[in-house]
Amino acid sequence: MNREVDVTTATNVAPRASATTEHFDVLIVGAGISGIGGAYHLAQQCPGKSFVVLETLESFGGTWLTHKYPGIRSDSDLYTFGYRFKPWVGPPIATADEILKYMGEVIEENDLDQHIRYRHRITTATWSSRDNLWTIEAERLDTGESVAFTANFLWMCQGYYRQSEGYTPEWAGMKDFKGRIVHPQTWPQDLSLKDKKVVIIGSGATAATLLPNIADDCGHVTLLQRSPTYFIPGRNANELADILRELKIDETWIHEIVRRKLLHDQDQFTRRAFEESETVKQELLAGVSAFVGPEVTAKHFTPSYRPWRQRIAFVPDGDIFQAVNQGKASVVTDEIERFVEGGIQLKSGELLEADVVITATGFNLNVLGDINFVVDGKPLNFADTVTYRGMMFTGVPNMVWVFGYFRASWTLRADLIADFVCRLLNHMDAKGVKKVSVALRPEDKDMPLSTWIDPENFNPGYLMRGMHLLPRRGDKPEWQHSQDYWREKDELPLIDLDDAAFVYAGGPAASKAA
Repeated sequence: MNREVDVTTATNVAPRASATTEHFDVLIVGAGISGIGGAYHLAQQCPGKSFVVLETLESFGGTWLTHKYPGIRSDSDLYTFGYRFKPWVGPPIATADEILKYMGEVIEENDLDQHIRYRHRITTATWSSRDNLWTIEAERLDTGESVAFTANFLWMCQGYYRQSEGYTPEWAGMKDFKGRIVHPQTWPQDLSLKDKKVVIIGSGATAATLLPNIADDCGHVTLLQRSPTYFIPGRNANELADILRELKIDETWIHEIVRRKLLHDQDQFTRRAFEESETVKQELLAGVSAFVGPEVTAKHFTPSYRPWRQRIAFVPDGDIFQAVNQGKASVVTDEIERFVEGGIQLKSGELLEADVVITATGFNLNVLGDINFVVDGKPLNFADTVTYRGMMFTGVPNMVWVFGYFRASWTLRADLIADFVCRLLNHMDAKGVKKVSVALRPEDKDMPLSTWIDPENFNPGYLMRGMHLLPRRGDKPEWQHSQDYWREKDELPLIDLDDAAFVYAGGPAASKAA
């Protein structure tokens, strides 16, 4: 299935009546990589459950649908970013269109489109312990009418940042600038960069993707960064996968073998990054130096932080470094003093002339989809809760949230959480209960609480800006998001669903009242 066909299908769905409230066993929020994966696992592992997927956008894909900037691609390999149940057969680093095609095939092959409602923006979600139900109110963006749903269980797969707007800092003089300021997340389709002087502000994966993909069109493009980021340049190919294909091995086997090899290598790399951080740093810098030389690497591509503190993006064929080395692009490491009519005045005194400024400066954290949550008549302040393994929250019944990994592919955790949700739903049925929540056990009552993630562990700007909005974590493994796939892949399937942290109610077999 290609994306164009699915968009047409999605936007031509006949309006549904709003006079009644539809009920489902499970309501999935979002039709991005997590939501589509969740729908697949639910259909496979809980075939008796009714479910619906509500999506604000006109089609599936989330990030891969909304982001339209030139060259948009994954920064994780698709053997691990792809689902475990669907072989990936393309290049490891994939374009948005390739990822959308892959997701469309998952939907078509598993008849999931019947469960998805596009252009449905959820406004409120209200839990009632009296009825043991969520009531979800939404607006149909194609008709403007209000619709309502009830659900026994809510599965939050909406992602972690606001799709409608990216993060752009406020710099002095921005109104004085006579050119155009663009954020990649809301890339204008009428933007022409031909022969223009372009400045990209940023140093992450988005900036690294944009630069080589616009360098040939621009008069000149300059990457302006306050501080450098680590990258891994390399061929956009997987040698093991290529050899196995030459041997005519089945693609299902190839996917599993290559996936396991990559995960093993990533585990080793992550552990070395912690234990041998200086050695790993020098190895990463050597990879960049091979393209631009040691002098440019030292000046513009040597980060001040340790390799494991922020995500490291793969750069296929070192394309950003090739553009710099060939003179198509420049890199400036400095800070912005202010915008002026013709560009950006730097604190060093240098003036960067610009016709267009692209702010690849990150995004805004989205907490629970910007939905108003109410639990038993009280507005939910997410920051007042404590997280259970980064997916459930004290005082919030019958809800699981998908938040992926920082140092491994997001989808790895989406698959693990899907298994957990399905096992939990089946366990509730076996117990004859309608409600489950998590609560601190007696031995957890005096447990020290801290921020969602330790800034010494991982500290990207978007997370630091939004940390006050997120739940707290404890000092025990059960009460934190470990960010360690290689540990969680073994731990999550073995979670004891009758542990005292799980509180069941709403049925004769309930272990205790919630």
